[in-house]
Amino acid sequence: MGDFFEKMKKSQALRAYLMMTPFIMVAILLLLVPMLTVAEKSFHPIDEDFTVLRQLTLDNYHRVLSPQYFPVFVRTLGYAFITTILCLAMGYPMAYFVATYGGKRKNFFLLLIMLPFWTSYLIRTYAWIVILRAEGLLNSFLLGLHVVSEPVGFLNTPFAVILGLTYGFLPFMTLPIYVSLEKLDRSLVEASMDLGASPARAFFNVILPLSLPGVVAGSLLTFIPCVGDFVTADILGGPETTMIGNLIQGQFLDSFDWPFGSALSFVLMAFMLFSIYFYSRIVGHGKA
Repeated sequence: MGDFFEKMKKSQALRAYLMMTPFIMVAILLLLVPMLTVAEKSFHPIDEDFTVLRQLTLDNYHRVLSPQYFPVFVRTLGYAFITTILCLAMGYPMAYFVATYGGKRKNFFLLLIMLPFWTSYLIRTYAWIVILRAEGLLNSFLLGLHVVSEPVGFLNTPFAVILGLTYGFLPFMTLPIYVSLEKLDRSLVEASMDLGASPARAFFNVILPLSLPGVVAGSLLTFIPCVGDFVTADILGGPETTMIGNLIQGQFLDSFDWPFGSALSFVLMAFMLFSIYFYSRIVGHGKA
């Protein structure tokens, strides 16, 4: 026993593994075990009484890959992609302003960015109904300016879903980009300006490449939750805006078809891991 403690004192790797033990145990109990349980369920059929049968089958995966659900996958990926682009278009300038010109008010600006997290995501999504409904704030504003002659149907449309997703996930894009810009060596920017680079050229040749890790992290943190989101489409959308998250939720809570819902979840997870891998490889080669 004494030799073990002596080796532990000398081995930094061993100490690191021992410190990670609580995290590994929590990950196994709360992540790996539930995932394996769901994976096991996806290979079983159910009967008319919604009882999961013991025999094994691939019918659930054949059903997921049928053309019937292809439009839902395409719609979900489209919404997530558009949301990520919009969050990047708004989040990058916001992060750049706070990191570059925030000064002593940086903490205040960061507080404003994180302020929505103080309220439940469900409540924030419901608040958009008040804004977007026929008698809501947006229609009242447009009618008051005589931009429209009658209320516009914003709710239950792709516009409402993408707007809600963009609002909900904008901080996930802004904060990683801010961290990258905050750590940026300003002397490199000054050097490029001294060598004759215009502000635009200095931004695209120096600032943007150096902040790319934040852009990548923010894009992943925005895109992945968007793909699995079901609350926004359920509240602000309609039958024509159903996302894959709504389909999975319906299988577990409404249809009680747990095996099919599990198969949907794992196909989506496999696609996301595949996409993240290739996205990281492309970005990595671009940096190289």
